[in-house]
This record gives sequence, structure tokens and C-alpha cells, in this order.
Amino acid sequence: MIVHKNVRVTGKVQGVFFRASTADKAKSLGVNGFVLNEPAGSVYIEVEGEESAVNELIEWAKVGPPRAGVDNLEITDGDLQSFKGFEIRR
Repeated sequence: MIVHKNVRVTGKVQGVFFRASTADKAKSLGVNGFVLNEPAGSVYIEVEGEESAVNELIEWAKVGPPRAGVDNLEITDGDLQSFKGFEIRR
């Protein structure tokens, strides 16, 4: 089953390669979407794909890359967007 999730990650998540690491992980899992830094210091991810792969990315995001310090994830369901690939947005 294909699902779409919106994920806001808070904590020490900017300046620690969170976006690049998220994109690498997403590509390895075969999910599509994007990741971007938000002005308030959080990272926002929209991801869609097979439910198990999306859930695996979300589990990874709870820790993130080695230098990150994740405090919280806010996860909501979203409408499918039919993304092609996974990109880092600025």
C-alpha cells in the first residue's frame, strides 16, 4: 500500500547533514518526496511510497545522522503527490 506522510523533525537537526542523510536514506529505501530546512530550525519531510519503507525512513529520522539530536517528530498523513524521486529543497 502506498502512503504519504508529512514529518516535522525538531531538535538539533540543522547544520548536521540531516537533509543530505535523509535524501540518501530515502533513495536507498526507494521512497519519493523531499526534505527541507524550516526557518524555525526544524526539518520538514514529505515522503511517499510503500508503507513499510516509509515507516523505516520515519524510524531512521527519530535518530537521524550521527551529529543530530532529535527531540521530536510530528507525523501526519497526507494526500499522494506522485513525487518522482527524492530531493533536497532549499
